[in-house]
Amino acid sequence: MKDHEILDAVAAGESLDWEFKSAKGGFPASVWETYAAMANTDGGTIVLGIGEADESFFVEGLKNPQQALKTCWDTVNNRGKVSTNLLAPQSVQLVEVGGKQVLVIQVPRANRRQRPIFVGQNPLEGTYRRNYEGDYKCRADEVGRMLADQSPEAADSRILPHFGIADLDAETIRQYRNRFSARNPNHAWLNEDTQNFLTKLGGWAKDRATGEEGLTAAGLLMFGSENALCDPATALKHHLDYRERPTNAIADRWTDRVTIDGTWTPNLFQFFQKVYPKLTADLKLPFAYLPATATATATTLTTPAPWQSSDPTRAGQSPAHEAIQEALVNSLIHADYRGAGGVVIERFSDRIEMSDPGTLLVSFEQLFQGGFSECRNPSLQKMFQMIGAGDKAGSGIDKIRQGWETQQWRSPTVLETTEPNRVKFVLPMVSLIPPESAARLRKLFAADFDTLIPNEIQALVTADIEGEVSNSRLQLIRMDHPVELTKMLQGLASRGFLDQVGQKRGTSYRLPAWASSLTPGASALTLGASALAPGASALTMEASALAPGASALTPGASALTPGASALAPPPSAENDPELLETARPAREKPRLMPELTKTVIRKLCSGRYLTADQIGVLLDRSKDKLQRSFLTSMVHDGTLILRYPDQPTHPEQAYKTNQ
Repeated sequence: MKDHEILDAVAAGESLDWEFKSAKGGFPASVWETYAAMANTDGGTIVLGIGEADESFFVEGLKNPQQALKTCWDTVNNRGKVSTNLLAPQSVQLVEVGGKQVLVIQVPRANRRQRPIFVGQNPLEGTYRRNYEGDYKCRADEVGRMLADQSPEAADSRILPHFGIADLDAETIRQYRNRFSARNPNHAWLNEDTQNFLTKLGGWAKDRATGEEGLTAAGLLMFGSENALCDPATALKHHLDYRERPTNAIADRWTDRVTIDGTWTPNLFQFFQKVYPKLTADLKLPFAYLPATATATATTLTTPAPWQSSDPTRAGQSPAHEAIQEALVNSLIHADYRGAGGVVIERFSDRIEMSDPGTLLVSFEQLFQGGFSECRNPSLQKMFQMIGAGDKAGSGIDKIRQGWETQQWRSPTVLETTEPNRVKFVLPMVSLIPPESAARLRKLFAADFDTLIPNEIQALVTADIEGEVSNSRLQLIRMDHPVELTKMLQGLASRGFLDQVGQKRGTSYRLPAWASSLTPGASALTLGASALAPGASALTMEASALAPGASALTPGASALTPGASALAPPPSAENDPELLETARPAREKPRLMPELTKTVIRKLCSGRYLTADQIGVLLDRSKDKLQRSFLTSMVHDGTLILRYPDQPTHPEQAYKTNQ
């Protein structure tokens, strides 16, 4: 790594993938918590020899660089200290920066077989992950999920004791066989009975060591009856939910929904057949031509799904159709069906969001490069492939992105969140640079708008459309280095195009405050992705009344800034006599016992959302100290809930007692 890269990173400040430590008092033990956290999230860079003063960093240098280098290698290779050494020789370097030496440790993302990476000898006590508030200790269930993903046995190949053919839906199997036959009319498997047919697909298995045989998790998930799927004996947390909303505001009630309600058989095959046509209902199919001998002419296809047509000439899918099908299948085959929340698909007027439980099994870099396939449920993958849905060659993400490019829509994004572990795929159905957005920005900034380069225009458009823009959001749109993106955003802020919100890891940017009152047509659209990046906390799709980043705004609500919430606390909360009385024990005692401080915070936040600033004023405490010492841990242990659970760094973040 070059010295100028480190200087640029130091100037930009800490982020999800950069951590600076002083090492003034020796090699800090906390390095290994950060090492484990980065390895269990999406990797990153640790730099020792960087000091901090007045919320900014500077190159301090190491007193004994060679000793620091030796300590690093000694510790990472000590199984009593760190579970696994992921570092290659080139991963650890002494670099001279401004005449001073610093130690740079580049931590890769651990693969599914290596996780969890932990400090000490007990994974339940020493496993960490990373989010925008720093490194946090994983709960036992998070560690359990990592350990389960380590297993060489696929998650969906598990034999379910006491479940058999009677637990399957006969009509689903019949429909699946018809689809299979239409694609492979002479396939030998079509001559097999149900059990042998399932065996070929991975839906029925026999353990050669024990002689046990029976229905697998994949077989039940794909073809199961409602009673069997909902039976606790499966150890599956089976939930499927499709929601269609008329507007971008998630607070609005859906106009169409497919969920487990007793009106249909809620297995994956039926869910796929019901949901795919709904997701593609507004897309035009390409022209399909009859053979030259036919007298008919080409017609534009409007049938919801090509395979449902009895007319064989109504075939073919547009790249956008294929992209949506690929994304839907990916969601169903990569989900961790032992995780919380289930599979949730939401269709808005301007985007599709697909969220399922679990973590990515490959790094973001591998995911977007393509060519590498790692599936949590390979039997389910095979079942969909045999009817022409899904890709196994690792090119699925390419197919999705190419399909979106043909429509000139904004690039799809993949978001990995923790507490609980979920992966969300956002498919925006809006132009890369919508004309109305460009027109608004040009009106705002006049001739100055013409001085911007394409990357800068993209950043402003994102801020306009989504309410805010951040380094992590742009990483999902652009291929530029994170440090370069930070420099660009800081440059836009210094020139007056953006306002900075938050500090360090929580930094995001908005259009200038004055802009909100001058853009009556400003969009209230949010894609739910603006503040999320690998490691961001708590995505709870099931119970939330508001979507990630959702706004109570409607187009034309020009007096409010993008992203403003109807749930905002009263602005005078800091002066509320009742709240001041509740906070009096803390105000009168600068050093209150921690448990008493937590009790006061719980009372203050009971039945209302309060920001960290408001709590700080009420308690007469530093906001930053409150967040480090109390608020973050109270969210992690479930005492408090966030107003924006999927956007921990939201500038209007607030806390309420979990009751």
